[in-house]
This record gives sequence, C-alpha cells and structure tokens, in this order.
Amino acid sequence: MTLYSMKMRASREENGLSQHISGAEKILSEAELGDNAAALLSRALHHAKGRADFINLKIEATTPEEIAYIEALPVATVDVANAAEGQQTILKYLSQLGIPNGAAIMRQFSHTYEMRGAMLLDVDTLERLEPDPARGLRATYMDAEHTPARQAGDCKNHFQEAIVLASKVVSAPHIVAEICMSDDPDYVTGYVAAPSIGYVRITRLKAMGCPDGGRIFLYCGPRKEVPACIEYLEKQKVLVRHVPVNPGKAPLTDSWQPLKDDLTMRRSAQLYRTIKTLQTPQRAQVKSDGQDLLMLASNSYLGLSDEPRVKAAAIEAVARYGAGSGGSRLTTGTLPLHNALEAELASFKNANAALLFNTGYMANVGILSALGTPGSIIFSDELNHASIIDGCRLSHARTIVYRHNDMADLEAKIQAAAPTHGLIVSDAVFSMDGDIADLPGILQLAKKYHLLSMVDEAHATGVIGATGHGIVEHFGLPKNPDVLMGTMSKALASEGGFVCGSQLLIDYLRNTARSFIFSTSLAPAPLAAAQAALTILRTEPQRVQRLQENTRTFCAALAENGIQTKASSAIVPIIIGDEGRAMRIAQKLYDCGIFLTAIRYPTVAQDSARLRAAIMATHTTAELQDAAGTIAAAIQSVPIKK
Repeated sequence: MTLYSMKMRASREENGLSQHISGAEKILSEAELGDNAAALLSRALHHAKGRADFINLKIEATTPEEIAYIEALPVATVDVANAAEGQQTILKYLSQLGIPNGAAIMRQFSHTYEMRGAMLLDVDTLERLEPDPARGLRATYMDAEHTPARQAGDCKNHFQEAIVLASKVVSAPHIVAEICMSDDPDYVTGYVAAPSIGYVRITRLKAMGCPDGGRIFLYCGPRKEVPACIEYLEKQKVLVRHVPVNPGKAPLTDSWQPLKDDLTMRRSAQLYRTIKTLQTPQRAQVKSDGQDLLMLASNSYLGLSDEPRVKAAAIEAVARYGAGSGGSRLTTGTLPLHNALEAELASFKNANAALLFNTGYMANVGILSALGTPGSIIFSDELNHASIIDGCRLSHARTIVYRHNDMADLEAKIQAAAPTHGLIVSDAVFSMDGDIADLPGILQLAKKYHLLSMVDEAHATGVIGATGHGIVEHFGLPKNPDVLMGTMSKALASEGGFVCGSQLLIDYLRNTARSFIFSTSLAPAPLAAAQAALTILRTEPQRVQRLQENTRTFCAALAENGIQTKASSAIVPIIIGDEGRAMRIAQKLYDCGIFLTAIRYPTVAQDSARLRAAIMATHTTAELQDAAGTIAAAIQSVPIKK
C-alpha cells in the first residue's frame, strides 16, 4: 500500500526576515490526505503566533518498507508551580543523565526562537553541530501509528506530536537527550526526554503569552558520526507505536477540573479578568462599590449616555413600541425606528444606504463572513479588532495579515497573492493604541488592484474629523471606502452596529449576513436613543471639538508629569509592560478615585500591558490635569518586580 508523507511549514516575513509560525508532520493513506491537508492549512492560518503569509504543504509518496517502527517513550508528568521551578526540574533531570553543564545548555534557548528547526548541541563542548545554524536541524518524516483513538483530521494535539518527535529524536544515533520549550504563546508546557527517563512532561516552562521557545538535541559521540545522526533525524521515515492520546493522568473525578486549572493559570499569570459594578450611568463621574470615581475607561466619548434628550427618546420609544422587537426583521417585520435610523446613518456617512446589526461585533462577523466568498482574499491589518479577526475566520476567504498600517507591506502581499477578487479591511481608529489607519493609502491600493475596501469606525464616529463624521472627514477624502462599518455603542451612547455603503452592498448583506438574518433585531429603546444621539452629534459639533481639546489637554498634562504618550483620537495608551504591574497600578488608581482599566494579553501582546485611557467631552480641564498627576504618581509608586 502506498503511503504519503505530508509536511506543513508556515511562516511570515517580518522586517525582511522569515519568522517561523507553525509546522507539522504526517504519514497518511491516500484517503486521509484531504482532511489532514485542510486541518494543517487551518492551523497555519489560525495560530497564536500570528497568521502566516507563506504556507508550504509538501506531499511525497512512500512505501511501508521505507518506514521504521519504534515504540513511544513512556510518559511521566511533573506538575510545577511556575516557570522557574519548571526550568530547575529540567536541570535536575539533565544532572541525573550525567550532563553537568545543564545551566549553560538552557541558556542556549535564547538562540532558538528565531530558528526554524532545532539546535544540535555537543553535550560536552556545547559546540553547535547543525550544518546551517540559522535554519537549525529539522526532525521530519514521522507520525503516530494510526489507531481508532487517533483520527486523521485531528486538530493540533501538542502532547501527541511532542511524544512522536521526542521518541524519534532519542532513537537517533548518539542522541542522549532532547529538551523542548514550546514556542506557542498559549502553550507553556515543555519536556525533557531520554531513553533512560522516557518523556518527562513539565507543566510550566514559561509564562502564558511568552512566544519564546525551541528544541535542543543533545549529542554525545564521535564527530565522524554526526552526519549519520542528521540523516536519521531528517530522512528516516518513522511511525511511533502506542502513542498515548493524552498525558495519562488518572480519570477526572471532577469534569470541571480542566476549567479550574485554566483559571488558576490565568490568575498566576495576572491574566484573570473580573468585572466592576457601577451604580451610576456612564459619565465623567461615576460611583462603583459606593466610591466616587473619575471615569477614564468609557467609550461614551461625547458623554451622551446620560444626556436627557437621549434618555427621553428611549423612554418614548418604549411607551410607543414596547420593550422588545419580537424577532428577526426578515420574519417578524421591522419598525419605523429601524428604517429611520438606517436612513439617518447613511446620510451622516454620505452613503447610499445602511443596515443595522445588534452589535458592532456581529456587524463585522456578518459583513466579513458574507463578503469572504470562496476564492477571495481578505487583507487584514495585524492590529485589527477581534471581531474583524473572527469575521475573517468565519468567512470562506483566505486571509493575509499585513504589518500594522504598513502600505508597502500590504502592497507587496497583494502583489504576491495576485488576487482576482478580495477586500482590504482595517480599523479606522485602532482600539488599543488609538492611532488612525492610513485610509488614503488603503483606498489607493484598493483602486489599483481592484479590491474592495472596508474600515471599522467604532472608535472614529463622533471622535475624529472636524465635526465627528469620522475617518473620511479626518483625511478630507472625496470618497468613502466601499464598506463603512460602525457602532452606536460608543459616541452614539446606545447599542448596536451598522454598515453603510452602496445599495448593492446593503441588498447583498441583507440576504447573506447570517448575524443579521438569524438575530432578533434591535429593540425600540436603543434605536431611538441612537437616533437622538446622532441628531445631537449633527447639530452640536462643539462636543467633538471639546473632546479633541480634552485629549490634547490630557496628553500635555501627562507629559508635564513625565509620561510621554501620544493620541490621534480619544484613546490614550499608557504603556506599562508587565501584566502584574499594570494590574497593581490600576487598582491603586481605583483606590485613589480613578476608574482606569489595565489592558493585558491576549488583548495586546505579551509584556505590552497598558492603562488605556478613554477621554470624554464632559471631562473638565481640572479633572484631566489632576488625573494625569495621580496616574504619574501611581506608576512611580508601583515598582517593577525583578
């Protein structure tokens, strides 16, 4: 019977260098090729290290006679409390194996992260033996022997794949051990493996979100036999028998235990999330837990959530139309409020038509999954909001991520992909850094390569542009992007999402966007509230000007207190770095009367935690200046833990 070796390698280019994203090995029958190819491509496109822009899928025929069968290493698990304890555990096992220079070996991990393969290290001299140190050594042509417990199209199983690789590696001539720390930011487990100790799984070797990692193969033997070792690792086809499906822990007596363990890890990594309760409306001054606080975390940028005219409109709508809408607009009917708000939004955005969604998240998911048809390509900024990312994932399009706001990188990737049809999508104002997309550049590239253009104006409407009309007004452009999405939940002080564009676009989305078709429509109160807020925005542009002036005041006050930051919108990021320190500073500020949220991984990259200040038009100059001083003092008073 003919078998096939399948290899997947995924990478992306960063700063002119190729960065490894993901890789996998399979040995399959012909009937298994399709499901596995799809699974591996999905893994390459949806990886915690980012989205690949180059994927190589290689399939080679082989025969059973070319395959060596070996037994899986026996498995043991060492549960440790933290990464430092985990690394000490590896040193203990290396010493047990008669390897005295374990600390020096562990320091070699600082060189493995950028490598595509593993390091082959002389265990005595610490000399590197790979022919190409930049590439590293790749152990390839291996898989677990197929059993009923191992299905062809399985999603990634870190544990099984590690057992297969470790079993092959320590079977190679003169390999005395392998140590591994996963380079997946969301997987903190690693291992040490050797014939005499088996596969020793160590539960924590790094902090959650850390992208560092790699593999080191430890060689002890004559130099003249190094080529034979490399030949086995890179060329010998191996199927590993009796590979366990999971780490072999005792059956769970508590089916909730994995979730408890996950939350425990999040707490230890300062990534656990809690919710604070407010006893007042969203406004500049709020009350939480009985304490008066200055609100610096609200997206109610124009301060309209507590505006009497907005509240009165919502109350009147409930009195006239009731509390709920009763169902989907396509099955239950629509209200005059839906139609009126869509017409007002289209007019405000200088578009032909608009369509409402229940949330901004549902708008992005619905739009992108509908426009991302088979054969199309979506080009997405690497810092786009999660709702855009999820919309891309739910579409049938191929997604290519370009470097943040980098039009040269975007054009290079468009040229390399040579799309016949597709879409460029970007936040208008990026929600964690507050910077503004290069819309002129996006529109120029979209026109040049016959692509659709889309921007998410969630944090732009009512915030940027001289009168708050958003990114098109900000740049003084004569034309909108093809798809202009926004929300009513921020400056418009209500809830819901919307999309504006041509009548063709709106007709298409009404018939294809699943989050619109299959959702109960917005209730009367938020519709009327949003329309009232939109009217205020149209007729009182001084609110927008006040918001923009407040942002400049706050940034200047921070600078006077030694905190350098910049803001192109109403979002002011104050970078802290360490997640734990950011949490402690935020709590100290809360205790001092300032509601300012710490933003952490995975919302932002690991070790780039920040205080995300959101300015409102209703803040006073004195409040913002006092807050800047308090923030600076809190940052200074909370030390960086070594």
